Amino acid sequence: MIVVMGATGATGNALLHSLLTLGAPVLALTRTPHRPIPGITGAHQPPVEVQYADATDPHSLRTAFKGASQLFLAMANSPAQVELETRVIDIAAHTGIGHIVKISAPAAEPDSPVAISRGHHAIEEHLRASGLTHTILRPYAFTQNLLRLAPTVARGIILGTTGDAPCNYIDCRDIGDVAAAALTRPDIAGGTYTLTGPEAVSYPTLASRLTTLTGNQIRYVNLTPDELRDNLIHNAHMPTWLADHVTEIQQLAIARPETPTTTVIDILGRPPRTLDAFLHEHQAHFRR
Repeated sequence: MIVVMGATGATGNALLHSLLTLGAPVLALTRTPHRPIPGITGAHQPPVEVQYADATDPHSLRTAFKGASQLFLAMANSPAQVELETRVIDIAAHTGIGHIVKISAPAAEPDSPVAISRGHHAIEEHLRASGLTHTILRPYAFTQNLLRLAPTVARGIILGTTGDAPCNYIDCRDIGDVAAAALTRPDIAGGTYTLTGPEAVSYPTLASRLTTLTGNQIRYVNLTPDELRDNLIHNAHMPTWLADHVTEIQQLAIARPETPTTTVIDILGRPPRTLDAFLHEHQAHFRR
């Protein structure tokens, strides 16, 4: 049995689709089991087993993990992430799970300039010390997160602080397919993999492509880090820690120029989904 945490999240949901396609036995965990899981609940026969579990509720984790052999660990970034994920790892080890696939971050280093990435490093170290077989997936920015730009794109602008620096993106569905491979193929399990799409794209280039796609003039406005942070807090209503995170990862793209990896095609035998294909698929979100 493969337990999938975060079954309603972008990567967890994509993984469920991949595992069901492969016919693998799956238990989907969610904090809201009464709500349908997008694209899953009621869509497959036999139905996917869904169970309540919350990382703040150790008893629910012990119950959910009982009898499982593998765990997919993906949680939303938060200031409590280190505490919650290390707890999940400890309970998984004590309940007999033998392999964990964890979603981490590309700059998961002890001295990373990105606070969330330092947290991922601490979790990775805890996972290594657990003695469990573990696979680390380090995806770059999700293409799905570009949908959050729609409100400003509707006004004809994209705001950022990356200048002309290229940024890696990867479709969550490709992450799900790689995670499924790690959970079903012994030759993949146990590695650390950095995941990207086929190209790194700057914000000015993204604005140009959205202009072509929508027929509306979209321009990129480069802000200072402080200006972007203040805008995210006061206009996008982000919590301070998240505004800090977005600003930090954009500045990291300047300090460490991003280039694509071949990991997805190496593992899956096919190229990753392109940014242009994603934008075309979701063009309605960006039209005024």
